[in-house]
Parts: sequence; structure tokens; C-alpha cells
Amino acid sequence: MNKNIFGYLLISLFLLVFANSCQKEELVPGIPEGSSAYITKVLDFMPAIGQFTNKLPVYSEGDTQESMNQKVLAAIGNNKRGMISLGGFGGYVVVGFDHTIPNVKGKRDFRVIANAFYSAANPDSNAPEGGSCEPGVIMVAYDANKNGVPDDNEWYEIAGSAHEDPAKELWYQEAVDAGNDVNIYYDYEITYHRPLAEPDSQDQWATYIRWEDNKGNSGYKVKNGLHKQSYYPLWATGDKLTLKGTRLPQNGVDESGAGSYYVLYKFRYGYADNETNSKDESAIDISWAVNKKRQKVNLPGVDFIKIYSGVNQENGWLGECSTEITGIEDLHVLGVSIETRSEQ
Repeated sequence: MNKNIFGYLLISLFLLVFANSCQKEELVPGIPEGSSAYITKVLDFMPAIGQFTNKLPVYSEGDTQESMNQKVLAAIGNNKRGMISLGGFGGYVVVGFDHTIPNVKGKRDFRVIANAFYSAANPDSNAPEGGSCEPGVIMVAYDANKNGVPDDNEWYEIAGSAHEDPAKELWYQEAVDAGNDVNIYYDYEITYHRPLAEPDSQDQWATYIRWEDNKGNSGYKVKNGLHKQSYYPLWATGDKLTLKGTRLPQNGVDESGAGSYYVLYKFRYGYADNETNSKDESAIDISWAVNKKRQKVNLPGVDFIKIYSGVNQENGWLGECSTEITGIEDLHVLGVSIETRSEQ
């Protein structure tokens, strides 16, 4: 065979193999061309009791569940970077995307954008990182039957650091010393009762909205002077609101000892509104998903994400621990590569 022809064929074969390998690399994530990196739909939104409920987003008389969903989409969809509040424990939002966010081996797959930040002047100079960390539990669903909605049997929970062992949190002993409930409950249920009327005096703030849980606890969600609107979601039907999920350890500590400086400490990884947006630990690996028996599952990707407030705690003048969300982004569409945790 002519050497020139042989060389040409060799180069052509090399280019063909190279092209195929590049194509396979592009197709590994399974992301269609032109996909958005951001939330494109909101399927449900029901905040729990909170000082920003009916304000983030704003409820207007006559709003329905659908119109509130659309207000949430306008705030946090399509990289708008507005903000919504999920209120106290159990308040949630369910969002979707225009493609399946792929579960790429060894990488983190999406980031929940929120407003967590560190304390600027913690009285305890030796304390671990914390400030306003209001962790939300993350659930993910892969649309296996391709019916366009997340079915009940398609939801799995992202197992964050408290799922591993609450005692490993760097602030654990401080929380114990403060009298916090540092247990994690996987079967937690809380019921909030719609108030018969809004308080007409400050004396009524402390007994504003009654609640009880399935662990024998009860109490009131307190109103404060900073936010005068109703803290109960006004489009919700019925005279009570029952929410369920995994309840995380109480991470808020009054470091002043006088009720003036509360620090909400950061969990090590795996939750929404728990780490600053620039840090790797605000990013999530789909491979952390577990089933109801807390066994790891192998999802090809996720089409829907649900986030709900994970802590039931009042923190003095700061009010309830409430997860806030400003968006979610697909790291693979953005070309952001973050390694997963080595111990995972």
C-alpha cells in the first residue's frame, strides 16, 4: 500500500476515534443542547408559619395555589435571583427543569442558591462557622415513567451530614449545653393551627399560632414587631396545616447569654441555605440520595427538586429558623466541576 494512502487512512481513523470519543464525552451528561441551567417550573409551594410568609413572595387577596406558584417562579426561576421563604419546619417548594440534571460520577451536580452567611462578631471567638445558616432538607425525583410530574414513589432524600451522625457537627456540644434538641427525627410531623384573629396587642404575640408535633411537644410560633402581616399562608385551605419530613438538630445558640446574639451554626454538608453560595459545600451530589430505609440509591439524574425547612426552632428576636431560596443551578450546564466528598 502506498505510504501516503496508509498515512492518510491512519490519520482518518485517528480523527474518527477522537471524534467519537468527544461525542461520547459530550453525551455522558445527557443534556440536550440549549438546556437552561436554572429552574423553569414551580409545581408547588407551601411555606410554614414564618415572619416572611405572605411577603416572600407577596400574597394578594384572591391569590390561589397556582398564582402563588407563578409568583415563586417569577422570583427564583430562570436565574432571576429573587428570594422566597419557606417559613418554619416543613414549609416547602417543589421545582422542575427543562431537562434531567444528570448524576455525574464523582461530581456534584447542582447548587441551591440561598442567603446563608457567617456571623461577623460571634461572642465565642473559638466557635465553628455559623451565623445565619437555616438548613433545608433536599429531596430529588427522577421522572422514571416520563409522565412529567414527580410521583410519590419517585422521591428520595439527600442525606446530609446530620443524617450521618449529628454528634459529628462541630457545634454539637454547644447546642447540647444550650439545651437544644440535637436529635434527628426521620418521621417528624408538625401541625400548625390557623389563628382565629391576628394579635391586636403585643401581649398576644407570644401565643400567636399554636403547634404540636408527633413527639409530644407543643408551643407557639411567635409574632414580632418587625413583620405585621399574617404568618399563616393565607391561600392554604382548612383550619390547620400538617407538614412532615426529617427534622434536623436545633442549630441555633444564643452566644450572648442574654438573648441579643443568636448564631445559627452550619451543618457540614448536604443542605440548602446552609453554606455560602461561593463554597463547594453549597453544591449537592445526586449520589447522596437515599430511600426511606436510608439506603443509597442510584439515580441517573433528577427532574424535580423539593426543599423544605429542616429545623423547628425559635431564636429569640430573630424568630423562627426558616430556609430561604433564591435559585437552583445545574452545575454541568454551567461547566462547573466540583468533586464530591471523598468519604461519600
